[in-house]
Amino acid sequence: MRPTRLDDFVGQKHLVGPGKFLTQLIDSGRIPSLLLWGPPGSGKTTLATILAHAIKANFVFFSAVLAGVKEIRQIVDQAKVLQEQNAAPTILFVDEIHRFNKGQQDAFLPHVESGLLTLIGATTENPSFQITAPLLSRCQVLLLVPLQQEDLKQVIRRALADPMAGLGGNHLTLEEAALALLAEAADGDCRRALNLLETAASLTLERLQRLPQAAEEHRNITVACVQETLQQKTLRYDAKGEEHYNLISALHKSLRDSDPDGAVYWLGRMLASGEDPLYIARRMIRFASEDIGNADPQALQVTLNCREVYHMLGSPEGELALVQAATYLATAPKSNAVYVCAQKVKADINRTGSLPVPLHLRNAPTALMKDFGYGRGYQYAHDDREGLALQEHLPPELADTMYYEPTNRGFEAVIKDRLTKWKQILKQRAQQHEQHPPKK
Repeated sequence: MRPTRLDDFVGQKHLVGPGKFLTQLIDSGRIPSLLLWGPPGSGKTTLATILAHAIKANFVFFSAVLAGVKEIRQIVDQAKVLQEQNAAPTILFVDEIHRFNKGQQDAFLPHVESGLLTLIGATTENPSFQITAPLLSRCQVLLLVPLQQEDLKQVIRRALADPMAGLGGNHLTLEEAALALLAEAADGDCRRALNLLETAASLTLERLQRLPQAAEEHRNITVACVQETLQQKTLRYDAKGEEHYNLISALHKSLRDSDPDGAVYWLGRMLASGEDPLYIARRMIRFASEDIGNADPQALQVTLNCREVYHMLGSPEGELALVQAATYLATAPKSNAVYVCAQKVKADINRTGSLPVPLHLRNAPTALMKDFGYGRGYQYAHDDREGLALQEHLPPELADTMYYEPTNRGFEAVIKDRLTKWKQILKQRAQQHEQHPPKK
């Protein structure tokens, strides 16, 4: 089911489509050396293959797991022969390039530099840490993201309908709820989505063989069939009839309502159902910012420590840290002021776009920038007796907007008192400034 044309590629809309980077590369007919960085099943190999075929290049697949410098030399020799014959250029695709050591990566450098080889490397690891600086400087890094569920659904539908490369010859149908469950279980991984579909289709066909008298409606891949395919995932998400999101929602709401008993019960239910403890830890880290925030800044540190303890101890010992974090979060003062603040900021950014930074807030490292007024009129707060500066820090279009409004709960009450005091001082200064403006 691997697409051979960019028009058939699903996902990575920031790179693929009219006017996007990869489309422009193909239209230009020249492919530079690239590093495709993204999670498994996001389309790295597929994109490399499409790029090579689009410019009719000699495409060489190379696995960093199975080959080494010896094989690189053979590829280089072959590329030189093709170059002498004015044949197609050679694109060398290196899968899991991060597995090469420094010496092996350096073996590519002269050939990439000379243009003999166009290197396309695929990696699931951060290139900043795994790729040598000289090689990294010669390649453009493209970030691929996990596929969205709608993208995965499109891939699954296509595979189910395709009679040549897919499962279309079996004339199977797929319930919409089963499709959603497959897309969710794939977790952004296209390859996993296709593997799960193939297994679910095999189970459905096996059932038909056992029941030759089955009616045509039994050619339908059902939710039950997908759950059987997922197995461990089914336990995790549906231990006693409740779906996964119901369990995590119950935990989240128990924490928000300051009920430690409900919180530890739902936490225990999720662990008993086989849920990934680190998933729970991640959700509690999010909760610490979203529902507690600065009412108890220590809550975020507690949840981060909880995750690290579980990393160190694993199950079952590390699960106690999850319980400790849950009881702490449930009994901490609550505030969503940070969450509300973030939403207000996003809304204003979407509404107003890229407002320029006021000149007095800009840095002015050069004389030219100073001549243009960068940094002019900026007040250095540390020069003030009370550490305050009477100046606007928002664009003029948003002047005096208040995003963060702390509550009267927990430590936020201290923050609120502090901000109120500062605003009163600055208001008095502003009034004095109006009554006695500085002499020019």
